[in-house]
Amino acid sequence: MVSSSTHINRRNWFKTTISMLSSLVAGVLAGSAGTYLLGTPEASERESWSDAGDVTKLQAGEPEEITFEQNRVDAWKTRHEKASAWVILNNDGSVTAYSPLCTHLGCAYHWEAGAHAFVCPCHGSAFNMQGNVIAGPAQRPLDRYAVKMQGPRLWLGPIQKSQGA
Repeated sequence: MVSSSTHINRRNWFKTTISMLSSLVAGVLAGSAGTYLLGTPEASERESWSDAGDVTKLQAGEPEEITFEQNRVDAWKTRHEKASAWVILNNDGSVTAYSPLCTHLGCAYHWEAGAHAFVCPCHGSAFNMQGNVIAGPAQRPLDRYAVKMQGPRLWLGPIQKSQGA
């Protein structure tokens, strides 16, 4: 015969077990929702670097537009996209990479060797080789990619917005 104290202990054990399992499920769901909403900057920082190619083919002081593949992570979906940058091999061996969009309204600009300037065909903005505005209506310099070198390979990171004039 089962005593009433054994019956109560079994009931308490089931209640405690169910409460603990419910708390565990709620904690996992809250952690997942927090990671989704707040993201993990370290992971996105690692994934945002793209191999843009070999810089040994570049000529010093001559801007060249390059295209490269980049991964764009949107929550759980990763997309492979083609992107471009204007890259300059500086005389000291360092590399500068500009976003291909004008800082005025986001039009694609091009390099005019005769004018020795990046020129935007939309509204006439012009930028020197250092990315500074030499003719408006753009008010701020060209945005730059974060750059790192691994041997002869150029890696481009997130675009760093330039500050105003």
